[in-house]
Amino acid sequence: MLSISHLYVYPIKSLGGILLDQVKLSDRGFEHDRRFVLIDDNSRFVSQREVAKMALLQTVICGNKLIVFEKGHSADSLELDLSPATGDKVEVTLFKDESEGLAMNDAVNNWFSQKLDINCRLVYMPDTVRRGVDPVYAHEDEITAFSDGFPLLLIGQASLLDLNNRLDQWLPMNRFRPNIVFTGGAAFEEDTLKEVVINNISFSAVKPCARCVVTTIDQETGLKGKEPLRTLTKYRQLNNKLYFGQNILYKGEGVLRIGDELKVMQRQPYLL
Repeated sequence: MLSISHLYVYPIKSLGGILLDQVKLSDRGFEHDRRFVLIDDNSRFVSQREVAKMALLQTVICGNKLIVFEKGHSADSLELDLSPATGDKVEVTLFKDESEGLAMNDAVNNWFSQKLDINCRLVYMPDTVRRGVDPVYAHEDEITAFSDGFPLLLIGQASLLDLNNRLDQWLPMNRFRPNIVFTGGAAFEEDTLKEVVINNISFSAVKPCARCVVTTIDQETGLKGKEPLRTLTKYRQLNNKLYFGQNILYKGEGVLRIGDELKVMQRQPYLL
């Protein structure tokens, strides 16, 4: 049996994630997932790809507030509304995609700029903004928040075990920033899950997740290494891209909990 073992949300794109026992599905992924993003002076999103120390900023949800702090320095924390209603409208560029959001005030922006040693602004995506997923993969005009491109990322625990058995030093799942982790099945079982049902909600695997340099950043120290990309090149490469995990779309609403079963409705061939 396949079952959910971990659930994660990342309220601010590329900052530390939050492990939850249960999570509600919103119209654009998990509730509170990547509704905030940091942008530079050119309105382009900022991520660990360029600023590895973003890994050191942790987030915690307390009621209707989001607390942000640097690991090891929790006394110097920042408190934000989880769903701010006001802010200047700004454009946001994510790769080739243009979106918009509400910029937070100068005090918030200065806090992040000082912590990361760059000029940046924090932007929130209100419900009125509807950022569509790639139409090549969309089923019913699905939307996402400030994720790279899809509302959910699914990875099997067996896939990480397979990778770690090839490494000199094991890596934790947080290197891959999934939303849903499941146990059971074979390594890279997620490659074959074309459609699954969890709590009467239908989930579809629509695109394998190509991995980048963020996976080489230790999420506890912010230091970069060569793994896992060096090892993934040996057995998870296709068309000059390295794949680990599946991007997911879904139809329906409800709550997911650790222990929920993934009922496989339709399969597809392994990617590699």
